[in-house]
Amino acid sequence: MAPYRLDVVSLAPQAFAPLLELGVIGRAFGSGIAELHLHNPRDFATDRYRKVDDEPYGGGAGMVLKPEPVFAAVESIPRRSGARVLLMSPQGRPLQQADLQRWAHDHDQLVLLCGHYEGFDERIRSLVDEEVSVGDFVLTGGELPAMTVINGVVRLLPGTVGTAQSLVEESHSALLLEHPHYTRPAEFQGMAVPAVLRSGNHAAIETWRQQQREQRTRDRRPDLYARWRMARDDAGAAMQMRIGNGYDIHRLVQGRPLILGGVTLEHPDGLGLDGHSDADVLVHAVMDALLGALSLGDIGKYFPPTDPQWKGADSLQLLEQVVALVTQRGWQVVNVDAVVIAERPKLKPHIEAMRGNIATRIGIAADAVGVKATTNERLGPEGREEGISCQAVVLLGQP
Repeated sequence: MAPYRLDVVSLAPQAFAPLLELGVIGRAFGSGIAELHLHNPRDFATDRYRKVDDEPYGGGAGMVLKPEPVFAAVESIPRRSGARVLLMSPQGRPLQQADLQRWAHDHDQLVLLCGHYEGFDERIRSLVDEEVSVGDFVLTGGELPAMTVINGVVRLLPGTVGTAQSLVEESHSALLLEHPHYTRPAEFQGMAVPAVLRSGNHAAIETWRQQQREQRTRDRRPDLYARWRMARDDAGAAMQMRIGNGYDIHRLVQGRPLILGGVTLEHPDGLGLDGHSDADVLVHAVMDALLGALSLGDIGKYFPPTDPQWKGADSLQLLEQVVALVTQRGWQVVNVDAVVIAERPKLKPHIEAMRGNIATRIGIAADAVGVKATTNERLGPEGREEGISCQAVVLLGQP
C-alpha cells in the first residue's frame, strides 16, 4: 500500500521538521506509513525579490498573501484521486475528531495550505475543499494548525499506534470523553485503583467505563454531553435494532493449529488454518458481523494482518475489543447465529464449547449464540478441504 501523502504549502517549511522525530508520528514517517512533502510559495515567485505578499486593495493594515505563488505551488503538487485540500484559517469550521477520522479513512492525500501575514487573497479559497480552524483565536500563521491536523491524521493510520483499541475508546471518538485509566501499583499515596478494574469481569469493566465516560462528559463538557444525548435519542427513535453479516475463510495447511470458536481441534490429516492470528474463522466471522452491523468496516481495519502485534493473536481476545466498541456506541448484542462449513473434522462434539466461549466473551447467555456445522458436499474449496469458512449473522439492540 502506498504511503499516506501529506503536502504542506507554507512560508515556514522548517517548522515541520520536528514532526519527523515526534514519537509514533516520526516512526510512521520513517517506516513509510506516511510521507511529508513541503512546498514554499517563495520558490514559485517570479520576481527578483521572491515577493509573496502585497498591500490590500482598498487600503488597510498589514499585507496580503498573493495568489500567483500559492496557485503555482498547489498546482505543482502531484494529486491522487483521493486527495483533499485543506486551508488552515480562523474562519474555518472547528476541527473535530470525526474530521481526522474521515480524512484518515476516506482519503489517501491531504494538501494543507498555511496562511500568513494579515490574510490571503480571497481567490486562493477556490483551490480548497475545506477550511479548518483549531479554535476561536488567531495565530501568526497556519503552521501550528497544520501540524495538529497531520498529527491527528497520521496517528489514525493503520500501523502507527500499537493498539487499535486505543483509537476507538479515546476522547471525542463518539462525543464522550475518555474514561479514567490506572496502572500499577494498585494503591499509591492512599489512592486505590477501583476494584472493578481488577475483577477480571470484562462486562462489568466496560459498564463502569461507559458510566465514567458519561459522568466525565456531563461534568466537564456539558455541551458535548448534550450532543451525545441528542444523537443517542435520535438514533434510538429512528432505529432500535441493527443486523450485521460476517464471512471469513482460511486455507488449510500443514503445521498450523486448527482453532474454531476458541476450541483446538484435531484434523485427521494434521491440517490447521493459515493466518496472521490464530485464524479462527468462526470468531472472525462473528467480529465482522458485529462491525458490519454498525458500518464500522471489517476486522482488517482494526487488526491489520501487516501488524506484527496481531501475529498468533487469540481471536477471542480480539472479539472482546470489538464488543467493547459496540458497547461504546450504545448498542448491545442480542444474539448471534453462525454456520461453519468444513468437511472434516466432525464439529458436533465441540459445538457447545464453541458457543460457550463466544457467549462468555460477548457477555450474553449461551442460548443467545447459535453455532451450526455443515459440509459442502465435496464441492468448492471447503469440499476439497482446501479451507474452512464461516458465515455469521448478529442482531444488535439499543437498551
